[in-house]
Amino acid sequence: MPDYGHDLRFGSFITPQNRRPDAVTELALLSERAGLDLVTFQDHPYQPGFLDTWTLLSWVAARTERVHLAGNVLNLPLRNPAVLARSVASLDLLSGGRIELGLGAGAFWDAIEAMGGRRLTPGQSIEALSEAIDVIRGVWDAGERRLLRVDGAHYAVDGAKRGPAPAHDVPIWLGAYKPRMLRLIGAKADGWLPSLGYLQPEDVPAGNKIIDEAAAEAGRDPREIRRLLNLAGGGFEDSGRGPLQGPPARWVERLLPLALEDGVSTFILGSDDPRTIQTFAQEVAPALREAVAAERASSGAAAGTGAGRARPARALALRRAGIGYDAVPASLAATAVEPGDRGYEDVRSTYVWPGSPGLVLRPSTPGQVAEALAFAREQDVPLAVRSGGHGISGRSTNDGGIVIDVGAMNGVEVIDRERRLVRVGAGARWGEVAQALAPYGLAISSGDYGDVGVGGLATSGGQGFLGRSYGLTIDHVVGAEVVLADGRIVRADAGHHPDLFWALRGAGGDMGVVTSFDIEAAEVGDVVFAVLVHDASDLAAFLQGWGRLVESSPRRLTAFLSAFPGRAGGQILAQTIIVWAGDDADAAVAAIEPFLELAPVLQQQAQLTPYAAIVAPHRNRHSGQARMRSRSALVEHLDAAASAAVAGMFSAGDVAMFQVRSVGGAVNDTAPDATAYAHRTQNFSLSAVVDESRRARADRAWERLGVNAVYPNFESHGGEDLPAKAFPPATLRRLRRVKAVYDPHNVFRHNVFRHNAFREGTR
Repeated sequence: MPDYGHDLRFGSFITPQNRRPDAVTELALLSERAGLDLVTFQDHPYQPGFLDTWTLLSWVAARTERVHLAGNVLNLPLRNPAVLARSVASLDLLSGGRIELGLGAGAFWDAIEAMGGRRLTPGQSIEALSEAIDVIRGVWDAGERRLLRVDGAHYAVDGAKRGPAPAHDVPIWLGAYKPRMLRLIGAKADGWLPSLGYLQPEDVPAGNKIIDEAAAEAGRDPREIRRLLNLAGGGFEDSGRGPLQGPPARWVERLLPLALEDGVSTFILGSDDPRTIQTFAQEVAPALREAVAAERASSGAAAGTGAGRARPARALALRRAGIGYDAVPASLAATAVEPGDRGYEDVRSTYVWPGSPGLVLRPSTPGQVAEALAFAREQDVPLAVRSGGHGISGRSTNDGGIVIDVGAMNGVEVIDRERRLVRVGAGARWGEVAQALAPYGLAISSGDYGDVGVGGLATSGGQGFLGRSYGLTIDHVVGAEVVLADGRIVRADAGHHPDLFWALRGAGGDMGVVTSFDIEAAEVGDVVFAVLVHDASDLAAFLQGWGRLVESSPRRLTAFLSAFPGRAGGQILAQTIIVWAGDDADAAVAAIEPFLELAPVLQQQAQLTPYAAIVAPHRNRHSGQARMRSRSALVEHLDAAASAAVAGMFSAGDVAMFQVRSVGGAVNDTAPDATAYAHRTQNFSLSAVVDESRRARADRAWERLGVNAVYPNFESHGGEDLPAKAFPPATLRRLRRVKAVYDPHNVFRHNVFRHNAFREGTR
């Protein structure tokens, strides 16, 4: 049989004996430390000498960090498939996507029946397993809005709610030997998991043949199905004479044909001996990987079989016109996501804006970003670039196009503590950055929520909780690594490509794909964090008073205000979040107390807390939860006219939420021409969330503010006049010149410079 082209994986198969549970756990930890990819445990719920396998998997998942875990194989007759699906998904989410699902149709029926299970014939057990797969996959299909119904003879669900979806595309492997079970693998499963001791030498190719034929009949590519193999009874003694006895070199000699001729790509060692596990991981696994790679390279098979991931016919049917899927670079193919892939729901949309891209590429290096860009430029579809996908502008997804998602480039490194210099990957989230910097007593002012991605914010501005104290995020960016439209990877800073470096800080999304930033962090320990909720039904008066207080407050105070309709008719609730940069509680209280006098207080709290606690790490599932528009304005004061206009929008029901961020103080210390973010006289950044159904009326009302300056991150799907509002005339002229040098064909037209609006003489 041919090499199916899967990457090689190696695992351990540990007996879950309960006499020494600590020893079982230590073998799993040893497997991870030694470099194995997978730890598995057999599952015999009726065996009093064994720990419960699912409980053990949960415990080991909490104790490990990298290794994947699976039952080998779970006893389906004693585990309800709908509940099992939720258990697997939950543990996969908790472990960061490290759970695999091995299933068995059932054996030892006397013991199963004694435990309350129903005895089945061999044919019935296969039917039940097939139905169970449908139930499990149906529960995991959280993106399907219809209730789950499976009308099976053995497992039936009628109107079950779906979800949660696992953190990754959990494969289902079946332990099987007989033809009917093998045909089920070909039709529905993701892997074949037999044990070597139960097979004759000719059984593997014969089993592959049955699986491949069944896959073809089901419209599947046989490469969709991984071939795994449990290895038992082996040792590394020189005197051993069995097929898996003797030094590691003999093991490699015996296993190499199984990998190259029979397509086995996962070898799982059944042993409870620590030395044997370690030798397998550190000597056999790397030697076999090297031998397989050499054979693939010499035969030319590696590039052909391993470059792409096989997809089912139903997924191929969903491919979009204008994209040459078969030409996706080999380095990106394994992680690419298409419509029809089970991971598509997790990558198609942003936090609030639903999308349906034709392809999501997920590079992990700047070189791969360059490859992704080169591929995308050859396609006749829109292009979007995504870091975190939390932004409300809607520009990091599209319909029918390509999304380059840089989320895998998420490192955070303090490269010079004395200079407070931090290197941050564009795909990191700001909560992760805050958490990583906290032990150093450092922080970077960066938005107001930990789920926000670094790339989108650090190329546009960065209006954060420390803004009046330390300025915008971009004010402290001292260098960046950028992939340009033509594929070049350059360093941009004051001494290298200075015009590009200037443009990246405020209009970076229009110039290239930034893969990492060098940022000077601030010395920040604990801060005072206060939350006040007022009844602001007299909104115009409240806004004017609030604005005056903010402008007269010490710079160490940064305040954000969110206003939204209350439950009582005509009531407006106003939530103020205040961050005082420092641990001087008395000074903070003195600055905060005047805010309590603005209107009736419904709630108040304040605490001294680490900065990292107020932008804690979050990983939301971005499902495009609401099709909404956002409007933006930068204003110098919350004067009577602006406050009355906002109050009028609330009275008319035109806005669902209104927010004010204070952006004066240190933000305005930076010269207007120092960065592409040039609006350095305004004290407030306003934004309003508008329901799509009220778009036209709300837009007209918003224009009555007399807006001539906006923050692009809060302008969803702006028109061709967006550049002129985002940048003052001199800044816009300079940006057009820089854009003409670094992106003359407007490859990055998904952000502010839509169409050809960057060119001189166009809008």
